[in-house]
Amino acid sequence: MTTDADTGIKPNPNRDVYFGNLHVHTRWSFDAYINAAWVNPEDAYRWAMGEEITGGGDVGKPLKIERPLDWYIVSDHAEYLGALPLMEDQQSPISKHPLAADITGDDPKKSFDAYGTISDGMYSNPPKVDPILGSKELARTLWSEVVAIADKYYEPGKFTTMPGYEWTSAPDWRNIHRVVIFRDSAKVPDAPFSALDSSKPEDLWRWMDSQRDAGNDLLAVPHNGNASDGIMFPVDKSFGGSALDKEYAAARMRNEPVYEITQIKGTSETYPALFPNDEFGSFELWDYTLAPTATPPEHKKGGYVREALIRGLKLQSEGKGNPFKYGFIGDSDTHNGVSAIEEDNYTGKFGFEIDPKHRLEGPPGVDEKGAKQVRHFSSGGVAAVWAESNTRDGIFEAIKRKETYATSGPRPMVRFFGGFELSGVSLGSEDGVKQAYAKGVPMGGDLPVPPAGGGKAPTFIVQALKEADGANLDRIQIIKGWIDKDGEQQSKIYDVALSDDRKPGPDGKIPPVGDTVNEKDATYQNTIGDNQLMATWTDPEFDPSQPAMYYARVLQIPTPRWSTYDAVRNNLERPDDLPVSIQERAWTSPIWYTPDAQTQ
Repeated sequence: MTTDADTGIKPNPNRDVYFGNLHVHTRWSFDAYINAAWVNPEDAYRWAMGEEITGGGDVGKPLKIERPLDWYIVSDHAEYLGALPLMEDQQSPISKHPLAADITGDDPKKSFDAYGTISDGMYSNPPKVDPILGSKELARTLWSEVVAIADKYYEPGKFTTMPGYEWTSAPDWRNIHRVVIFRDSAKVPDAPFSALDSSKPEDLWRWMDSQRDAGNDLLAVPHNGNASDGIMFPVDKSFGGSALDKEYAAARMRNEPVYEITQIKGTSETYPALFPNDEFGSFELWDYTLAPTATPPEHKKGGYVREALIRGLKLQSEGKGNPFKYGFIGDSDTHNGVSAIEEDNYTGKFGFEIDPKHRLEGPPGVDEKGAKQVRHFSSGGVAAVWAESNTRDGIFEAIKRKETYATSGPRPMVRFFGGFELSGVSLGSEDGVKQAYAKGVPMGGDLPVPPAGGGKAPTFIVQALKEADGANLDRIQIIKGWIDKDGEQQSKIYDVALSDDRKPGPDGKIPPVGDTVNEKDATYQNTIGDNQLMATWTDPEFDPSQPAMYYARVLQIPTPRWSTYDAVRNNLERPDDLPVSIQERAWTSPIWYTPDAQTQ
């Protein structure tokens, strides 16, 4: 195995941005296989590198990304890893499994029912392990193949891979999944720790700590919590039974530094009922648990990250530590190997969605509620990392220090710094970036104690450049959350940069940027918005005695949603419960301020 130290790649101390995905399933995942996936791990990596791979289903259209990614991690479900495809192999004992005929047959209803049977067992509390599919020997064999394939496609400096898998805990169909990734393959375990071993996050973290003791460096990434019914960011005790105290906070933050804020199953930044004054807070909401009954989650609090970030400040101010001090990434959750991150090149979440008719009208054997779930899927998100090199060490360290941002699919370049000495620093030059690192902290960092003498507020500098062939930008916002003098949770949104020289109206409201989308031909025009926005902003309401966090949100001008492209290109009717256009966006990891300068 080649280590990063052997590559000879010179690191860039000012860092470059690299775009990728780490939440990627192939036909080796139980639910992907049942839902008609045909892409295997090797083909998934080849696709991410820009190669065309074979299409599948009745459509048969080849799959090719419009612009290759810089890094990619296949992270199939650890539970029954790679077992279901063996049902096709008559030499394998798994082909004799009681559900094999239904799963490999042509009846979609029988296949879907078999999926429900397997999932019911996995998601029971405690999990019920299928003795054939859950063979430990099989898990060890297939995991070794996962690691070998990741090593095979790693090209330091050009394309980065890492061994990874998904820990798939969903008690009573409430999603608290995590992707687990390893810095390298030198000392990976013989088999993954799966949700069949334990469905409690605390047990996963304990196993991860033991792996570090054995010489492994690894981290976990929790999935978007909108489908968790409030248990992703627990309000009282955790699902694992822990009190929200310092020990719990330290374990959680030691093991999972970043959070997946957006993916195919929607965006979990915020929810209108939680922050009703956010005019952009209803973006791509997917309001379901994982249950096949298309059931909405009852609890929104505990499922959306902005509320959790602010509540984490409250817990820390009470001496309990901050268990929700997350950076942000966007990701895919594709279940067919290829990340559907491009609206105009959308292929859906599952293999059956390769047919646009199935994406818009629902797959065979699925009722209207299930069809609605499918058409409410978003295109996937993207994880952007500011790393010193496109290597395993570089990407892993960037995620670990939270110098990351999420996008809903596009790839704008976004910088965000905060500090007390940043006035006059511009990000428009290499020297300016160097000064920003020297005088401030980047996204994911902690502000220092204010200078002696008081009266000084932090300054934030933010820069956003649109994707080269993408849509122009509408605005940059800075979202602040803090704990006031009475111990109450507060938040405010500041528009710090606006395109087209717009100004607030007499009522203080910002005029909309406009919408050039033409539904008839699924096009838009870059005649509105700007290709670059920058701002230097000082918090006008800063109180050095109050804990706070700040993150930037960058909005594009409206562009067609994937469903609009599908309807136009395939002469299908756009369902009236879907918007014609959406405003794609990016979210930077927060920058935190803690009065006592403690970072946990």
